[in-house]
Amino acid sequence: MFTCIAVDDEPLALELLQKHIAKIFFLDFKGAFTDPFEAKKILDETNIDILFLDIQMPDINGIEFSKIINKKNTAVIFTTAFSEYAVEGFNVDAIDYLLKPIEYDRFLKSVYKAKEYIDFINNQELQDGYIFVKSDYQMTKINLKEILYIEGLDDYIKIYLPQKSVLTLMTLKTISQKLPSKEFIRIHRSYIVPVSKIGNISKSKVKIGEKEIPIGISYSESFFSVMDKKMN
Repeated sequence: MFTCIAVDDEPLALELLQKHIAKIFFLDFKGAFTDPFEAKKILDETNIDILFLDIQMPDINGIEFSKIINKKNTAVIFTTAFSEYAVEGFNVDAIDYLLKPIEYDRFLKSVYKAKEYIDFINNQELQDGYIFVKSDYQMTKINLKEILYIEGLDDYIKIYLPQKSVLTLMTLKTISQKLPSKEFIRIHRSYIVPVSKIGNISKSKVKIGEKEIPIGISYSESFFSVMDKKMN
């Protein structure tokens, strides 16, 4: 799933965007905002993959707004009724530019462009052995080889490293999509562990360092199936 939000000072424009978004199965809509500064709060605190951003807004235009957000891992798609903004929009590294009224087929094409961009960024990070997460209003680099385990805390996750832990507003489902499946496995509704860090395994738990982590009943079969393959 790819998280997204929409920012536009026109409620009718937001309504149309929401209808388009609802038709695309891999989009996880996190909110519509008429106030860009309210949107910035969720951008600062949450990993948002795609931002649909109106250009003409009363307090700050979308192009200027895009410059004040940390959007390394966020694909920006501008929306506007004025075609003259197109070149300026692409000059700030927008993924695409949608002209209002936005037709669904054009919207879909734009979303797939954003998806390709995000997939590329994520794959590039995995090849380099790291991911970025938002924590304390900044992007924090996490080396995959240093992760001891990941704990889910409702809408947050805590990533445990040798010398510290990093708390970020994200679900276990979302982080699992960013991790290499051959190296990390979910063993409980609240835990993901790197296979290489597992020291001991019993019927109901694994041990990583001094930490004992339970194996959930619904995850037990898939976990032991993976471990059997690694042992044979």
